[in-house]
Amino acid sequence: MTDFSILMDVEIFFKKIRTYCDLGPESERDWARLLKPKTYKKGTDLLRLGKIPSNVAFVVKGLFAQYYIAEDGDAVIKYFFPEGRIAGSIPATLTRSESMFTITALENSRVLEYDFYEFKKLVSKHRDIAEFYIHYMEQHWIIDKEPYEISFRSDSAKVRYEDLLSKYPELTERLKKHQIAAYLGITPTQMSRIFGARK
Repeated sequence: MTDFSILMDVEIFFKKIRTYCDLGPESERDWARLLKPKTYKKGTDLLRLGKIPSNVAFVVKGLFAQYYIAEDGDAVIKYFFPEGRIAGSIPATLTRSESMFTITALENSRVLEYDFYEFKKLVSKHRDIAEFYIHYMEQHWIIDKEPYEISFRSDSAKVRYEDLLSKYPELTERLKKHQIAAYLGITPTQMSRIFGARK
């Protein structure tokens, strides 16, 4: 990557961060020093099951899936991380424990990675970064997560599919049938019967 393209990616990063709260120049400079550009080819892992993570990654371009393998051997996708999301296993990172999930690139992807523990030092140092951290965690680990968990246990696959379409209409066009089925908790054959043929 060229210096110019890295600068553009950093600008994309902070443009997204500013949707949660405004950051001062010193906070941006300190955070920018942590950002490391990295690319992942389709099918490669950002995080493997059983590894203790220390980094998280802002997705500039591409798509990742967080999944685990069920007792029957099938993959179960918990989350998708498209552009603008921060991919990582936050519980495992916070507790410095082994990840219960694998995070894999579904497309050739470009990210900005940073050390989560160095970032936490900035949370203590800068009030505006702490404000971002609170807003991000509240939105994605409380507000978004609770309805998802309830829906996964109580709603039919069709309802969850319609919810996926309404929230991420552009994302479903980028996914294969078996990937959507793994997210819905059904087999590709069941999905074909319910929704008809897809990619």
